[in-house]
Amino acid sequence: MPVNILMPALSPTMDKGNLLRWLKREGDKVKPGDVLAEIETDKATMEFEAADEGVLAKIVVPEGTNDVPVNDVIAVLAGEGEDQAAIAARGIEAPPRAASQAEKEPQPQQHAAPRLTAAAPEREPGAALPNGQSRQRIFASPLARRLAKDAQLDLANLRGSGPHGRIIERDIKAALARAPATAPLKARAPALPPPVSDEIIRKYYAPGSFEEVPHDSMRKTIARRIAEAAATIPHFYLSADCTLDALIALREDINSAAPEGKDGAPAYKISVNDFIIKALALALMRVPEANVTWTGSAMLKHKQADVGVAVAIPGGLITPIIRAANTKTLSVISNEMKDFADRARARKLKPEEYQGGSSAVSNLGMYGIKNFSAIINPPHATILAVGAAEPRVVVKNGAPSVATMMSVTLSCDHRAVDGAVGAGLLAAFRQLIERPAGMLV
Repeated sequence: MPVNILMPALSPTMDKGNLLRWLKREGDKVKPGDVLAEIETDKATMEFEAADEGVLAKIVVPEGTNDVPVNDVIAVLAGEGEDQAAIAARGIEAPPRAASQAEKEPQPQQHAAPRLTAAAPEREPGAALPNGQSRQRIFASPLARRLAKDAQLDLANLRGSGPHGRIIERDIKAALARAPATAPLKARAPALPPPVSDEIIRKYYAPGSFEEVPHDSMRKTIARRIAEAAATIPHFYLSADCTLDALIALREDINSAAPEGKDGAPAYKISVNDFIIKALALALMRVPEANVTWTGSAMLKHKQADVGVAVAIPGGLITPIIRAANTKTLSVISNEMKDFADRARARKLKPEEYQGGSSAVSNLGMYGIKNFSAIINPPHATILAVGAAEPRVVVKNGAPSVATMMSVTLSCDHRAVDGAVGAGLLAAFRQLIERPAGMLV
């Protein structure tokens, strides 16, 4: 039977994607593992692999199409011995954008094979669920999962009306509508302010005085996440000044002793930011109460320090994660960051390389910024904003002297990190930065 190839969900939060280009053409033979197309999410451009063998009989969604919903049919694969021409002539149309494919009639077979997929939540074995599914797995569309999470609904208590009992958007809305009016609603994110309207634009800006640049998917996602974080996370801020003279001297010694790499260049070149990443990771391990993530039902206490690092890229920013940074040497951190930065600018990072973590570093020192406060990026509980290193007059041994100083500001999620805990984390970070030899042992 022909197999419908669906728009894959290449990350847990993806509900739409841009189909940049097809790498296979109609009539091409396809085998499992072949790259079919390049798909752009809000953060990266990823390759989409085939999971079945056959012939690409029809391309439904042409390359260059933006905002294709997850689970929409994008192509049809013909099996062995099937009439490709007949399948192509069926006139399968791309589904209208107003409706989700999950809400339409089921097809004979469905196929979506992203290179990276998220496993469905596991459930304890036992009696059947209300929707007739096994407790081992709950089938729900990505949109339904997101709506259920926002409303704090347990999917196990819902009956799906989609294909094969799948829980879809209308099931979530129906469950919310059935909730008694007198029942206390669970906490939800406050409504976000609407964007500037066309009427305001026409009122205050003369025609021809501006260029209108449509938002791409990355800019939309950044705007949504930052607005939600600013509106829902109770921030508080702690600042400190760090003396960098010992760190700068140690950095020069390390870099001057770097062995020659394969290309004749030094095998590594440690930056001040590499020290900052390592220091924050070690500080999180010294103050484990700050190495956490807030959830609605529990506090997640992390066993390693996974530190995100904000990287500016054309049109926005992305935060790749240095996993277990507390266990890595400065040279490993440095080389990982160079690789992440290069692939981030090319939009080639994989979702697992920029999702998760418990804290992050945002460094604007290279732009001459002395200090600033950063907005926390969920699921992190903290973020460290780093300013420029500069010579300042300080008092040392009762007399004025000049030292290289750096101002840092720690933003904390007050739901997860109390003031004393945040202060302890910043104090541990400052001690490591001012006595950097401790990071080498």
